[in-house]
Amino acid sequence: MIVNLAAYHFTRVEHPETMANALRDWAEAGALRGTVLVAGEGINLFLAGGAAAVDGFLERLRGDPRFAAITVKLSHSRAQPFARLKVKIKPEIISFRRDDASPLAGRAPAVAPRDLARWIAQGHDDSGRRLVLLDTRNREEVGHGTFAGALTLPIDNFTDLPGALAPHRESLADATVVSFCTGGIRCEKAALWLRADGMDNLLQLDGGILGYFEQVGGEGYDGRCFVFDERVALDPALQPLVDGERA
Repeated sequence: MIVNLAAYHFTRVEHPETMANALRDWAEAGALRGTVLVAGEGINLFLAGGAAAVDGFLERLRGDPRFAAITVKLSHSRAQPFARLKVKIKPEIISFRRDDASPLAGRAPAVAPRDLARWIAQGHDDSGRRLVLLDTRNREEVGHGTFAGALTLPIDNFTDLPGALAPHRESLADATVVSFCTGGIRCEKAALWLRADGMDNLLQLDGGILGYFEQVGGEGYDGRCFVFDERVALDPALQPLVDGERA
């Protein structure tokens, strides 16, 4: 059985190349495959391999005080969903290209999955404001599934989100808006930028869709969650759409 790890963490990385080399060494030591992104603002990981190798990688990573509190999401598959290991240094660990979007100074307010499930069931937040769920993913991802009734945008790239959302801003002014994405990383940036741009009624779903599946299941969600590997998409039980054997 293969363990699939997804994790990101925003923290200042003074020497991205040194960090990237260390992560590569740790992953190669356990024959892990996947993608590792490193930037001055943190790391973004999608790795898969044996359970002992994943545990060993996380133990080394959390031995660095900067990443001691990293939150990870784990799922399982019969097959290795990645062809090889790729380690890249990027300007951002998720490209947004906007000022006022750095979580290094603190994250935007978040709602926990169980609280969101309660809000969905009652149709409003705990203060009685109407609830709007904002999908920050692209149209291909949305095609595999999203929260029932969510506001989705016709975008192909995350950088297009501010412009695509602009025509809806006025109609959302009286709502509590909860933004969400696959694992939370896009909402970390989008929520900060949108709040700085005056949308102070916006929250982010802590841990994204995968965190919601892990803690709540599929309450209020229609379909699967697209993932960026050969499993294609996961259902609310975190089971893959495609789980064929890889040589």
